[in-house]
Amino acid sequence: MPYKNKFRKILFCTDFNSDALTAFHYALNIAEGNDDSEIIIFHAIPEPDAQFWKSYIYEVEDVDVKARADIDRKIAEVYLPVIPSSIKHSSKFAVGNVGEQILQEAKTSSADLIVIGRGAGPNMINRMLGNFTEKVIRKAHCPVLVVPDEVEED
Repeated sequence: MPYKNKFRKILFCTDFNSDALTAFHYALNIAEGNDDSEIIIFHAIPEPDAQFWKSYIYEVEDVDVKARADIDRKIAEVYLPVIPSSIKHSSKFAVGNVGEQILQEAKTSSADLIVIGRGAGPNMINRMLGNFTEKVIRKAHCPVLVVPDEVEED
């Protein structure tokens, strides 16, 4: 079975941390090596944060539209400038349990590969949010590439 063009739809998951940026370069490299590949840039807003937003700024109209605009702006600043015109791309976001949202988007978009940063950092929040990576690895219907942040030399 030939492996050329194996990864036509690459779901790149970002939380905009440094490990996500490192993972993005892997996704980009894989897309460049597979003709007619598409990168789907995906960001999931963790449910507890989303609940807080909606209760704290309930009176603000269109909170999800504003969140989407902020996410789109960040994607346009960080990722889009380095994607060659030959690579198709799109962006999506969801609110909820991060692991479940990634798995759902992978199925919905028929992803051939999920690329994700490891998400483990020195602070408690990163460690808690990083727990979704294990769930994605165990339950994904396609291969998952987990990329650590650039490792500092000792």
